Amino acid sequence: MYKKIVAIAMGGYSSEFEISLKSGEVVYNAIDKTCYEVYKVHVLENNWHYVLPDGTKAAVNKENFGCSYKGDSIVPDVVFNTIHGTPGEDGILACYLELIGVAQTSAGFYQAALSFNKRDCLSVLKKFGIKCANSIYINEGDTIDTTEIIKTVGLPCFVKPNRAGSSFGISRVQTAEMLPKALLEAYKEDTEVIIESELLGTEVSVGAFKDKGQIQVLNPTEIVSENDFFDYEAKYLGKSQEITPARISDKDKKAVQQVTRHIYKLLNMEGVTRSDFIIQDGIPYFIEINTTPGLSKESIIPKQLDDARIPLTSFFTMLLENALNG
Repeated sequence: MYKKIVAIAMGGYSSEFEISLKSGEVVYNAIDKTCYEVYKVHVLENNWHYVLPDGTKAAVNKENFGCSYKGDSIVPDVVFNTIHGTPGEDGILACYLELIGVAQTSAGFYQAALSFNKRDCLSVLKKFGIKCANSIYINEGDTIDTTEIIKTVGLPCFVKPNRAGSSFGISRVQTAEMLPKALLEAYKEDTEVIIESELLGTEVSVGAFKDKGQIQVLNPTEIVSENDFFDYEAKYLGKSQEITPARISDKDKKAVQQVTRHIYKLLNMEGVTRSDFIIQDGIPYFIEINTTPGLSKESIIPKQLDDARIPLTSFFTMLLENALNG
């Protein structure tokens, strides 16, 4: 029986490449090898290669995202995208794969590019009535009017790189004097910055996906960070509690799941996404949406799937079949 060939793209060019490699390993170990022929592909800056079963590496043929192995040509039927950050989460990989005619498991290139750009995504969703924090946008090199910024967003506020993930470059600013340093931290990740008002409430993260054309929404996970916010340490080094299902009322749960479903539909998403919110006074305020959410053992989506009693192998099979049949 012919097995469909799956290439798991992992790595990327951003500060998140190590997290992506962990996600890719989880996917590789969970995919049903009786149904698929599976390969790991490291997409690193200046080096794209397959990690082959005998431990050797083979350069990616960028004409078809395949490679040569023992005289045979390996060409994937579908790519499982686990790259966080560029080029997997910002639409570049999706665009390339569409051009060469290879299916992939995540959002389309436009949806990925839009959602990866926090400023653009917030601007679009606000037009549809999605509640978001007050914000100001700044580019590296702009003249900074600290008084005007604080007048608009208040204190404390958050300074974030516009196009980055895993909380790299994010600072919680409590005084006007902290703002310049926070901007420098953000500029390490991106030349575009977003400054947002702090929302006071319960932070939750909600997974969504399509199954047989129907949008499914998982139970929210509550984020309780030991640090000032859900930063890198909190996400990956155990400095937080991630409680699934979230300790929120049925009313709040229904509200945040409804908004998650609405956003997934509005943006015409595919694959699995994770949307982050702060529930303040019963209202979910949208923070961001991730189109290639973490799938490592420390990540939220696997925990939500476990809560829903959906095995990873079954879930990944569904994502692959959706991509192949789409």
